[in-house]
Amino acid sequence: MGTDNLSEQEEPSYDVKVYVYDLSHGMAAAYAPMILGINLDAIYHTSVVIYNKEHYIDQGIRVNTPPGFTKYGTPIEVIDMGKTYIDEEIFQEFLDELRHHEKGKYHAINYDLFDNNCNHFTDVVLDFLVGKNLEDRILKLPQQVLNTPNGQMLRQLIGNGGGYV
Repeated sequence: MGTDNLSEQEEPSYDVKVYVYDLSHGMAAAYAPMILGINLDAIYHTSVVIYNKEHYIDQGIRVNTPPGFTKYGTPIEVIDMGKTYIDEEIFQEFLDELRHHEKGKYHAINYDLFDNNCNHFTDVVLDFLVGKNLEDRILKLPQQVLNTPNGQMLRQLIGNGGGYV
């Protein structure tokens, strides 16, 4: 008799969002055409929001509650990535694995502005939660910059940007 009610119940689902910030506060859009010869809307920093918590990279994997109140200011965009059925406990186990895998890939010492940044972290988390990837316009921006002559010079100037974002 009680099985009818069980079959009608759905598993709990959780909204997954990406908060997008502009680290340049509008300067990339103004100066990129002159410096790089290409148009850029922003220098993106992203985070994943789920369970009313914001997950991002800043000297390692960080969590902020409530979302939208980090040192990065106000998001310029919020992208709805859909829903997940992964509960918070399983997600926390996943984050713990990321903290300890691939020779500290998400530790501050291994941060690389071009090849291992917050957007790469967001992409991995999204793939786990909803089986989707971060938009190419955000994820591939560093390579777009590096493909310019001044982009290569910029990389030499700032190195990998280790631990600064």
